[in-house]
Amino acid sequence: MLGQAVAGQAVRLASARLTMVGRSQQARELLAERATMDAVEHLVAVLGSMKGASMKIGQILSLADLELVSESHRERIRAKLATLCDQAPRAPFATMRKVIEADLGPMARIFADFDPEPIAAASIGQVYRAQLRDGRQVAVKVQYPGVDSAVRADLKNLAAFARMTRALSPALTTVPLLDEVRLGLEGELDYLAEAHAQHHVARTFRGHPFIAVPDSIVELSTGRVLLTEHFEGQGFGGIRAQSDAERARIGELVVRFYLGSLFTHNEFCGDPHPGNMLLGNDGRLAFVDFGLFRRMAPADVDFERRVLCAAAEGRAEDLYNMLAPHGVFDPDAAVTPAAALEYITATAEWTLVDADITITPELATGAFAAAIDPRLARQPGTSPMRHLPTAHIFSRRTDFMVLGVLGQLEATNNWHRIAREWLYHEPPTTEIGRQIDTWRRETSMP
Repeated sequence: MLGQAVAGQAVRLASARLTMVGRSQQARELLAERATMDAVEHLVAVLGSMKGASMKIGQILSLADLELVSESHRERIRAKLATLCDQAPRAPFATMRKVIEADLGPMARIFADFDPEPIAAASIGQVYRAQLRDGRQVAVKVQYPGVDSAVRADLKNLAAFARMTRALSPALTTVPLLDEVRLGLEGELDYLAEAHAQHHVARTFRGHPFIAVPDSIVELSTGRVLLTEHFEGQGFGGIRAQSDAERARIGELVVRFYLGSLFTHNEFCGDPHPGNMLLGNDGRLAFVDFGLFRRMAPADVDFERRVLCAAAEGRAEDLYNMLAPHGVFDPDAAVTPAAALEYITATAEWTLVDADITITPELATGAFAAAIDPRLARQPGTSPMRHLPTAHIFSRRTDFMVLGVLGQLEATNNWHRIAREWLYHEPPTTEIGRQIDTWRRETSMP
């Protein structure tokens, strides 16, 4: 199977990077259009009026490569995004202490020490460092008082948000997508559910040679207060300053954790964001924040695997026949199998081509633009996606955000060879993969 797929790809290898760069140029052209820039500015203005959800959506937008935007618009958009991402509500410790004690009782009964200065500000809460009375060092995430009402009020305005973003991409404003966004943001408000999810993932990765997941302390967590083990490590700024080889290693771990988990465990964390990663002194990469943890039906996971395999092997007819029953094609668009293959390839080429590829911010933004380019809707037969099936919305979102993180890292790897482990169930070809495989066999992990 490997030889057959490599032979099929050999003809395309010489042009692979050219097609990805070409899509980056398409993104540049798209973002240079006055109508698109108006839509972007309007979108940021709408988000700025949303109190609870805007920072989370702004994090996604911030992964885009603004160097693709023409200089006349770039600084204006960057300033608006900076304003948006700085809107995390800051609350004094006295206010947050009331939330903690309302949910857990007097702090002195639980904590031997509690630093009142937050170490991080999330979209709906602040994170503090503390020590339990039994000596354990912990991170304490506390929800801003009243933020649940603010987020739910924002969610009622999602229809208006969709109207504002329709000019950017009809594919991103469908009812199933908005329903998934609504469910995802509501789920992030429940810290106790997140504590259970994080505990589950921490058990899955316990003893892993390269990945760390700080365990949650479920018995001390509530709907508004989440306690987890504290992990000491460098943030993303320190990660980006590492050597090329180290960033490639970290990039492989990011791909394995967020994307490999889907195909290995039928579950994944749907929030791959630079702020959710820490590099420990022992070289392990820690992942935090499990408010968007998702499980998928094995049949849906296998469908995604078969789609990617068909695209990697250039089997346009098979790919078309797999996608058509799921209603992803506009029946009036006269979509061809070749157009369907081109679309999937445009969005996932970095994992389909058997070659070393450096993911730059430009390439990451180009792939995303290829997926949402509103101009395709005006070209009959070239816009195969009417909407994503509901079961696959968050996994595709995760793909794009992982690509954005890799673009920020500018990591180089043969991503296809890594992905073949879960796409074709082949033995690992990287040293990291081989050590993980040994760990799994020794611990009887799936």
